[in-house]
Amino acid sequence: MLKAVAFAADKHRFQTRKDSERTPYINHPIKVALTLCEIGNESDTDLLVAAILHDTVEDTETSPEEIETHFGKGVRDIVMEVTDDKNLAKEERKRLQIVKAHLKSRPARKLKLADKICNVHDVIHHAPSGWNVDRRLAYLNWCEQVLEGLRGVNHLLEKHLLESIAEGKNVLTAESSQHVA
Repeated sequence: MLKAVAFAADKHRFQTRKDSERTPYINHPIKVALTLCEIGNESDTDLLVAAILHDTVEDTETSPEEIETHFGKGVRDIVMEVTDDKNLAKEERKRLQIVKAHLKSRPARKLKLADKICNVHDVIHHAPSGWNVDRRLAYLNWCEQVLEGLRGVNHLLEKHLLESIAEGKNVLTAESSQHVA
């Protein structure tokens, strides 16, 4: 696990999140792994290592082979299942996440749930710079669609994601009405 944290920290060392605070990117995969443990009550080592590494292939110069060499085929397979094809347009990648969610393995679906929980939290409380309320609400609606295909693998993660989306809609709707008033 610590080897994965060190590996991911090195790979993401120059990256920050899109929020106004420019949070170090490495905080995100660490929070995803913590979410699996603390909310989902998950303890599978391959799953937790994959959580730490889940964005390395998609967002850095890391190859799938590099993941397999350092962390094994099981971790590589989970990481690759949650990795979007950056050669596709963003809207197509988002559409495929909805359409293919139910086809993923149980570990990949758990990882996706934890990732969405963390992203929803950030969209509500640490929104990416330039994201207005409508864009943030659209993101929550999209997450709700992805959630439908992820169901059946961890009721604790599913419940938390659903509650987070509902909280976000309430917070953002209230925020929107304050701006209108």
